[in-house]
Amino acid sequence: MDTSMEFTLGLSEGVAWPWPIAVYLFFAGISGGALTTALVLRFYKGQVENTAFLKAAALVAFITISLGMLCLVVDLTNPLFFWRILVYYNLNSVMSIGVIALSVYIPLVAILTLFALEKELLSISALGFLKPIIDKLVAFRRPIEVVVLVLAISVCAYTGFLISALIRFPIINTSVLPALFIASGISAGAASAKMVAVYFFKEQLHSAEMKVLHGAEWPIMFAEAMFIFMIATALMTGNEGAQMAFAAFHEGTWASVFWLGVIGVGFVGPLLLNFALGKHFSHSAKAFYISGLCAVSGMMCLRLFILYAGQNYAI
Repeated sequence: MDTSMEFTLGLSEGVAWPWPIAVYLFFAGISGGALTTALVLRFYKGQVENTAFLKAAALVAFITISLGMLCLVVDLTNPLFFWRILVYYNLNSVMSIGVIALSVYIPLVAILTLFALEKELLSISALGFLKPIIDKLVAFRRPIEVVVLVLAISVCAYTGFLISALIRFPIINTSVLPALFIASGISAGAASAKMVAVYFFKEQLHSAEMKVLHGAEWPIMFAEAMFIFMIATALMTGNEGAQMAFAAFHEGTWASVFWLGVIGVGFVGPLLLNFALGKHFSHSAKAFYISGLCAVSGMMCLRLFILYAGQNYAI
């Protein structure tokens, strides 16, 4: 049977998705967000060199999307039949469209990673066989980067479209969700790539590129907060089922995850580190890493809250 059709039917009936799905949503968002940020910055500044941030973003994107796909395979009832999802498509299924996008995105991210890390990879003698491959593909680098940018944004949005198909759950079944997942993915992906760039590729904390990225954090966080507010307001002012679902924001364990994890760690944490704890500390390496970890942790809590709190309230 067509695996994607089974999945689509499951969405309409409502299934309790286990932890690998939440982890996949996390990894996919990080991957798409990191590359979206790096490539937008690359095009905006007209960069042609392999910057530390591009190297970090490509590495983060490739590792996280690979781990995310591993989570999807683990979650299948018969993991060895994963190939069926890649062969049988149903273009009326959100899952199938996402699989098609991922089937193109993953190999292109691998190629982009080869470009970005060419110097580091070819410094390892055992990887010398990669040089002719890179030389043949480099003529297509810019078109590949453009396609990867479109797909990276699509991967962030796709995770939102995917779970918004759970039509029985008011928190999840909202058109705002893809936009929220794009914003949160970019926020956490950029934070992850910045930490990797500084730690592994020796990017300076206060370089011109890092200043641009730091300045972009606040509009992105504002957009993320606005989308969360829109979802909560729509539930609070909606029909009886929606108003019941609004209880997830102020009752039970998942309300604690939202207020402590999403709001406290994800939003208040970075604000405190940047504005309220003294200029010297807020510009230190320690504050930089803590702020980055706050953004990543807050994004994971958001995914958990949306996916699992949302499934507690059906109509």
